[in-house]
Amino acid sequence: MKTDLAKILTVSGQHGLWLYIAQARNGAVAERLSDKKRSVLDAHSRMTTLEDISIYTSEGEMKLKEVFRALQAKLGTEKAPTSKAADKDIRGLFEAAVPDYDADRFYLSHMKKVVDWYNELAEFASLDFEDHEEREDA
Repeated sequence: MKTDLAKILTVSGQHGLWLYIAQARNGAVAERLSDKKRSVLDAHSRMTTLEDISIYTSEGEMKLKEVFRALQAKLGTEKAPTSKAADKDIRGLFEAAVPDYDADRFYLSHMKKVVDWYNELAEFASLDFEDHEEREDA
């Protein structure tokens, strides 16, 4: 099954990724990918879909979906290093997969979030992403 990054949320102050389920009266119902626990995220929670996130490159911005695809092309079936891995390993992965990333605006802390999200999607969802055109057809 393909993953729709428009329905995968990151929530400020909450660990892990969430799957948007439905609109609630005062927020959104979401399910944590890792343990399938559902919660109502209130309207004050800062929620961002992974589809809306981009990283800075020397050419402009690169959508997170394309970053994930570049990481997958580099890693194959292996997992990405975790955010606890050595800084040089994480930087090395991005230098190999996305060599034109803007080191002045895309920091190591951002890289750590991206590799954690990549590993969580690989384990609990899919790295096969739905394209915008596929969503419109459905």
